[in-house]
Amino acid sequence: MLTFLRFLGRLPLSSLYGIGWLVYGLTYGVLRWRLALSLGNLRNALPGLTDAERRRIARLSYRNLGELLAEVLKGATISEDEIRGRVRILNPELITHFTAQNRSVVLLASHHCNWEWLLLAAGAALDVPVDAVYKPQRVAALDRFLRETRSRFGGNPIPHKEFLVEVLKRKTSARAFALVADQTPGKSEEKYWTRFLNQDTAFFVGADKIARITRSPVIFVGMRRLSRGYYEAKLELLAEPPYSGDTTQIIERYARAVERQILASPADFLWLHRKWKYKKPAYA
Repeated sequence: MLTFLRFLGRLPLSSLYGIGWLVYGLTYGVLRWRLALSLGNLRNALPGLTDAERRRIARLSYRNLGELLAEVLKGATISEDEIRGRVRILNPELITHFTAQNRSVVLLASHHCNWEWLLLAAGAALDVPVDAVYKPQRVAALDRFLRETRSRFGGNPIPHKEFLVEVLKRKTSARAFALVADQTPGKSEEKYWTRFLNQDTAFFVGADKIARITRSPVIFVGMRRLSRGYYEAKLELLAEPPYSGDTTQIIERYARAVERQILASPADFLWLHRKWKYKKPAYA
């Protein structure tokens, strides 16, 4: 399987988009894979839209997912120059302002547009190592392929269970700690609840802890699709030390930034993701 994935990565991007189109047709048009979940998420998040409008967003989201698959495969062989041309970071000086002072930064992104290419672009564009948290895949070959791809151009993928320990080891040098932080915590894990897209939503609090431990500013990386295979990312300062005793400010500001991004381009969000796995308990 690993050999096959590497082979696919050497195909032209135009051919991979053809594969992505087939995946889109299969998942959306034939299998209707998680379509009820996607439409339910859209109904709860965007109640002001008509059913036809929500179904259109769902269809485009599945199409974009097929293109994302193609681009993830191409990430294994894409050149540094090409990734710089395809993912443009508009204001990297916001990061270098801090790293030039030997200060680390916490970068927060979401499952919007192409977060995999965003890591590659950050590694190529920034002058510091990018330590990125990730959840290991159950299939060993797929996990190795993703780790190899993500580690190109200076990225350093670290399993989520080891991330905090590795952060502590590296906190004396300037680094970028990158998290796609809109995953849903397990029921037994520490979490922060807020209203997000018209519903009670749980968020991980790890980004807040890392920022406080390392005394690092927190920057949101908002990604926007320009056309197929081309994106731009704009950086937004969410918070910087000294931090108050309020442990919710970072996560709350992150939730609002993600919400604005989704509302601006809902079809680029991963609606089939199980973001709302459970209800907010009465005691929370």
